[in-house]
Amino acid sequence: MVMMFSLVSPLQTLRSRLGAHARTCQLYPFQRASISTSTSYRPDKHRAATPSNSPDTSPYPFRIFRDDISSLRKYRGEITHNGRAVGLVPTMGALHEGHLALIRAAAAENSDVFVSIFVNPTQFGPTEDLATYPRTWDDDMEKLIALNNKLTFPNGLGRISAVFAPGVRTIYPTLPPSSDIDGAGSFVTITPLANRLEGAARPTFFRGVATVCTKLFNIIQPERVYFGQKDVQQSVLINRMVRDFHIPTEVRVVATTREEDGLAMSSRNVYLGERRRQVAPILHGALRAAEKEYDEGRLSRTEMFGAAIHFLETERLKLTDRGLDAVEFELDYISVADVEEMNEIKDEVDPRRGAIISGALKMLPIKDPQTEEERAQKPVRLIDNIILTPVINVDNFQH
Repeated sequence: MVMMFSLVSPLQTLRSRLGAHARTCQLYPFQRASISTSTSYRPDKHRAATPSNSPDTSPYPFRIFRDDISSLRKYRGEITHNGRAVGLVPTMGALHEGHLALIRAAAAENSDVFVSIFVNPTQFGPTEDLATYPRTWDDDMEKLIALNNKLTFPNGLGRISAVFAPGVRTIYPTLPPSSDIDGAGSFVTITPLANRLEGAARPTFFRGVATVCTKLFNIIQPERVYFGQKDVQQSVLINRMVRDFHIPTEVRVVATTREEDGLAMSSRNVYLGERRRQVAPILHGALRAAEKEYDEGRLSRTEMFGAAIHFLETERLKLTDRGLDAVEFELDYISVADVEEMNEIKDEVDPRRGAIISGALKMLPIKDPQTEEERAQKPVRLIDNIILTPVINVDNFQH
């Protein structure tokens, strides 16, 4: 059968779905050590390596705020008093071009851009890479300064005016942060959305994300917040949280920034190493294979899923010819879900609504490590997604 249809932008799709209940989401064309819950609370253990200068003595062209929330709020109040607006870009540091794209989007609509840098313990599972997560303060500052020098009229409305880099005790002032499912603490939970897909693999991840974002939104009170489409489930969850808790901020979702070979940019890509990095784009290729089924009018979830699996297995067989047979990976999931709540589509995609096809796979350590870097490798989990474009006009099927 042949389906005749016309298309709208996939970014418009996600915007229209996420913003269905409120004007809170827009898109632009254009993420291994246990966390202790003992009474020995050492918040600085996982703090980013940042200099200790105060906001008033900062050597940077923007203000640096760490643990003095009252000073940050005073500065924020001055911005409001002067009729300016703040766009917040939450990060965990280890900045890359994807983060910079978010900052550019924020500067395009806000006079002042705040960038938060906080490696949030509660979104790491007890066996995940909190202790080894890259902390690159000096490099991050160099990138922000270089970008800020370019954010001048007419290239953008605003510039980076503040970096918020708090310590763990500032964000979690009463109890040590816990990633245990039944851990004590003050948490924000968004269910059932947080239990699906990424949440199924990482049970407390979205609890940690929702909690830290609620804290950041409350501290900074931005007019707008900016997230990347790569973490699409996170974007859907934050939008839901903003609506449910009546948080006065608008959620913006910016398209995924990719390497030339299609790999979605991520701070964790530095863990891959040379050989695994060559294979890593395979997940994006699998999603593109599923997308092709949809674009050619085959709406069945089974057909899309089958196309993705076929691509993965075909590429796996090619690894020997590429001299990469030592690289192994495990598929976690391929999902075809609706764009509002990420409910799994059981049968066929409604072409008038579109869908999100997403996936996750784990790049395993090299089988025959040749270098110290390869001998130290741990599994690296990759995620990605593609928005399946909705259909404006659907003609009758032709057989």
